[in-house]
Amino acid sequence: MIVVAGEALIDLVPQDAGALAPLRPALGGGPYNTAVALGRLGSPTAFCSRLSSDSFGEALLDGLRAAGVDVSAVQRGPEPTTLAVATIDDHGSAAYSFYVDGSADRLFTAPERLPQGTRAVSFGTCSLVLEPGASAYEELMRRAAAEGVFTALDPNIRAGLIPDPDAYRARFKSWLPSVSLLKLSAEDAQWLGGTPQEWLASGPSAVVITHGGDGMTVFTRDGAQHSVPGVPVEVVDTIGAGDTVNAALLHGLAAHDALSPVAAAALDADDWRELLRFAARAAAITCSRAGAEPPYASELTAS
Repeated sequence: MIVVAGEALIDLVPQDAGALAPLRPALGGGPYNTAVALGRLGSPTAFCSRLSSDSFGEALLDGLRAAGVDVSAVQRGPEPTTLAVATIDDHGSAAYSFYVDGSADRLFTAPERLPQGTRAVSFGTCSLVLEPGASAYEELMRRAAAEGVFTALDPNIRAGLIPDPDAYRARFKSWLPSVSLLKLSAEDAQWLGGTPQEWLASGPSAVVITHGGDGMTVFTRDGAQHSVPGVPVEVVDTIGAGDTVNAALLHGLAAHDALSPVAAAALDADDWRELLRFAARAAAITCSRAGAEPPYASELTAS
């Protein structure tokens, strides 16, 4: 079982150009997208979060169930669902404005235990920024790592939500001893500062950096780095692409029986290139359609 811990929200995606273009609500949130992508790939997956009891919250739950994701660890509350208004540029890249005050996912509390059979837990995005929930997710991350559970982190920086960048950067560094796999975009890496080698020295077995359409690179504890190119595709938008990479990497590591820091560190160059190529193909499919619509396993088998 792979558990994904973090926020679920509603993306409001413009359907045309212009400031007053109609907005289409879509299920989203980095961790939510990761959980859905894992479910579609066929990995046993559970979602650990706090969702509103409003109609958006019900739709988010339905989306998880449709992907085969276990929702027994989802907490509920009467507060509203977080909203994210997307802006799509000419290249399909998305930027977001968030409406988060008083929303349900900010009141997440760390569960006493993870679902039975948990092999890995994935964290990231807004859930590690917005208090008081951020401290609860951080507690869960540290506890899972202390219990020997494989942990994955995608900081997925949303700078507009971070009031004190230096404090967040220090907090990010404090998480690294509890992280097995760190995945981030090149833009995130630049914002955070530091190098993959510095981050690896603090704890992770591997660091994966994505470069958009130019592919991705993994850096490993033995000093090696391995890269694969991106998969050419006509981009509709990039919403959910990084989250699909997260899911594909975790799914692939599980297939290699490498959901442990020691096993991940033992993967060789061919193993890593296979994993990265799989993740690049999955992300390309997501980019080829509107919104966060990650692929099913059958689509990757056919591609």
